[in-house]
Amino acid sequence: MRLFGTNGIREVVGTRVTAPFVASVAGAIAQAIEPGAPVIVGWDGRTSSPAMARIVSAALAMGGHRVTEVGLLPTPAIQYNISKLGGQLGVIVTASHNPPEFNGLKCIAADGLEVPREFEEKIEAAVAANQVRAVPFDQVGEIRSDSHGAGRYVEGILGQVDVAAVAHRKFTVVLDCGNGASIPTSPALLRRLGCRVVTLNGHVDGTFPGHLSEPTETNLADLMRTVPAVGADLGIAHDGDADRAVFVDGKGRYVPGEETLTLLAREAVRKAKGGTVVTPVSGPQSVEDVVRPLGGEVVYTRVGSPVVTREMLRRHAVFGGEENGGLIFPSFQLARDGAMTAAAVLDYLARSGETLAEALATLPRYALVKQKVECPIEVRDRVLESIAKGVGSEGARVETIDGLKVFHSDGWVLLRPSGTEPLIRVFASAKERARAEALAQDGVGRVRDAIAKLGTH
Repeated sequence: MRLFGTNGIREVVGTRVTAPFVASVAGAIAQAIEPGAPVIVGWDGRTSSPAMARIVSAALAMGGHRVTEVGLLPTPAIQYNISKLGGQLGVIVTASHNPPEFNGLKCIAADGLEVPREFEEKIEAAVAANQVRAVPFDQVGEIRSDSHGAGRYVEGILGQVDVAAVAHRKFTVVLDCGNGASIPTSPALLRRLGCRVVTLNGHVDGTFPGHLSEPTETNLADLMRTVPAVGADLGIAHDGDADRAVFVDGKGRYVPGEETLTLLAREAVRKAKGGTVVTPVSGPQSVEDVVRPLGGEVVYTRVGSPVVTREMLRRHAVFGGEENGGLIFPSFQLARDGAMTAAAVLDYLARSGETLAEALATLPRYALVKQKVECPIEVRDRVLESIAKGVGSEGARVETIDGLKVFHSDGWVLLRPSGTEPLIRVFASAKERARAEALAQDGVGRVRDAIAKLGTH
């Protein structure tokens, strides 16, 4: 029974996610850790999150564990608080950027890293076997609340940047909270940094009335209009659980996440006078272009922040992250962190004296095109095997760290099965957008042709 995808369990509420299902998973989690362990529970702003969190807390307590609820917070804020509160495990109720009908669970280890796949498999096995640890009445754990998680997290971020330098610039920032979990933390953080803050979608609403929680260019149209309209220096947007930050420059241009990844990777390697940057195979070529001249190296992994963070830990990396705005600052914590990303960008701009547009203009520019093709889960592996044989016979170099990455003389295309949906995701990169789009269309065509051929047998 496979329950966990790339980043936890994510399913539709009312179909797969029901009260018995949540209780079953939480009971399995209770059994997977030593009796009496302290567990931290937090949640995002989805309509079902408080109810699910109460089921999780109750199941953990009934399994003999001591539960501390930190409430509605960004995922990275909950991760930060686990070690601060002495938790042996953290359980977060969230579906990150998924549409509002989804919700899910993710488990965080005592060090703040997402648990390894082996731990998830223990939970899945216990759910499949319907195993629940029963404890007598005098061993049932307590449930208590901690209301200081937001402040603790904000103070931690402030300790990572030059607060005086940022405050001196007197930035005006338009912050799009997306009706999500960043509301208790990011507005306060920006004010503490001396920014004038204009907020959009600044109230928690799990139906996401402002726009869907994925911070794409289409969904951030209001932010792109508002930044130049109010004369702001830049705009910042978070996804539903605020483990990502996406930016808009002063002219209202949407900044693709790969540009922010490249900018801050370069800065991290420059400060460290070398070092390793870790990014998935979907990461942009521009990262290599900027860090290698500074004595840095790039290590590629499978897609997914759990894999990236554990590789960063293993290699003592100076920076890491994904091209979707999920960046990781190991000096703070090994977790994708939207608020830390926002603070780091402001810190960079304050020290450099540049605008965001000026800073990004110094980077090598590649176009990255993303598409997806519906593909039944049971045939995805055979589809990729079929495509690999075809491109191999054409003499193209291929990489199979995660899915199939095909290198051309002027770009690359990555075909990767989704971790949560019956899809194959297509990523294509090249210097010119037209070429990237052509590579993406070629990838989409190969996937569809392979599916059609398999369907004839």
